[in-house]
Amino acid sequence: IATADCVEVRVDMNAEERMVYATAESRDRYRISATADAKFTAVKDIIDKHANQQILIIGGYIEQLEDIAHRLDAPLIHGKTSNAQREKLFDAFRNGTVQVLIVSKVANFSIDLPEAAVAIQLSGTFGSRQEEAQRLGRLLRPKADGGEATFYTLVTRDSIDATYALHRQRFLAEQGYAYRLLDASDL
Repeated sequence: IATADCVEVRVDMNAEERMVYATAESRDRYRISATADAKFTAVKDIIDKHANQQILIIGGYIEQLEDIAHRLDAPLIHGKTSNAQREKLFDAFRNGTVQVLIVSKVANFSIDLPEAAVAIQLSGTFGSRQEEAQRLGRLLRPKADGGEATFYTLVTRDSIDATYALHRQRFLAEQGYAYRLLDASDL
């Protein structure tokens, strides 16, 4: 399998988001923090850093994924994408015609994308350890060039998003993977 570099990138909510987060019902706080606008800037910086690699952007909030797909002019696969369209986009990603592919939770299971070298996780299913392992697993197929994979998790600082990320990371640490921590400004 390919080696993987796991990186947590910490972002901040802007002042408006912090106010909404502080006054939100507890059930809404994860969505607010997981969809912080600073995550888009981090996504752009990571794409620039890995300019010639196959990149998956993975998240759980369709509205956020649609916004990023629009802003990047990149294809999006989610639950309403037809099977025929999914296969067409997966094939385009596999053959390198599509470099950046945005996927929802539909890509958690049974998808063979061996040349995916970078994954950017925007949000997960709360603290799901299984989902974290599945998403990392998308990158662990041996690469034709022998290169390593990079798994980025974008986490909003001082929020429930950070709490859930810590839970997921503990699981990967138990499996022998280590996370490096970066501030988004260091990308």
